Amino acid sequence: MNLSPDPVSIREVGLRDGLQSIARTLPTELKLEWLRDAHAAGLREIEVGSFVPARLLPQLADTAELVAFAKTLPGLTVSVLVPNLKGAERALESGAHAMLLPLSASQAHSLANLRKTPEEVLREIAAIVALRDAAGASCHVEIGISTAFGCTLQGRVEPEEVLHLLRAVSDLGVDAIGLADTVGYADPKAVSSLFASGLEIAGNRLGCGHFHDTRGLGMANAFAAWQVGIRRFDASLGGLGGCPHAPGASGNVATEDLAYLFASMDEETGLDFDALIALRGKVAGWLEDVPLHGSIWRAGLPKTMREAA
Repeated sequence: MNLSPDPVSIREVGLRDGLQSIARTLPTELKLEWLRDAHAAGLREIEVGSFVPARLLPQLADTAELVAFAKTLPGLTVSVLVPNLKGAERALESGAHAMLLPLSASQAHSLANLRKTPEEVLREIAAIVALRDAAGASCHVEIGISTAFGCTLQGRVEPEEVLHLLRAVSDLGVDAIGLADTVGYADPKAVSSLFASGLEIAGNRLGCGHFHDTRGLGMANAFAAWQVGIRRFDASLGGLGGCPHAPGASGNVATEDLAYLFASMDEETGLDFDALIALRGKVAGWLEDVPLHGSIWRAGLPKTMREAA
């Protein structure tokens, strides 16, 4: 077990991963309110959108405006997802602090999601790192290795293929890497094994876990990653989220539930439960026909935790 002394941090991805999975386009002013309230609740890293062509994801067409506003919130790291070199150019123009590039370990998902093989995506990542470096920008380049634990299109994804990609992106000089259970196929044993092997290859660059609760193991998988030293996690308020090109990829782990998991173990996240639940209530009202998930909003905090607070 390789337990890190670093505190747990949670990156809120609902404004990107959550909203891309539903047909409705949330008005920009409500997204700005979401950002303000999320920051007030203690979140210090938020993925505010994606620089994907508006014709493909009109829900995220206002990403540049959200980046500009989010950068005014003190202490907030503003990240965006970019699918290609053009998206990376727009991310650099926006001044986002970090860009996340998806790299699928599944050939089938990579072709469906990006219309490129994983090897072609690696070449594009190299070009993006070179672009960032040539611009002298401080924007961090992070790689999210998706379908790392299996794929609804391809089926089994071999751990050796994930580790091959992990080694390849490490050699390209990216700043950070995460492993994503895009379709909820992971189990705690597989998570522990793959992250432990990955840490031997990438060291501290491998630092983020992205889990979906499709089959009810999201919290257990996050705990398994924490046990081997991972301290940064993606989560989405109310468990919103899913990849449009990954059938069956239902919601992310809920931000409020993940915060509770770690708080219950005295692992501080800096998040305010009451503020998170209040924001969840707002989002539920804005997206009244969209099912939300999670447990803490329904059950509340245990009395013992309330008394200790």
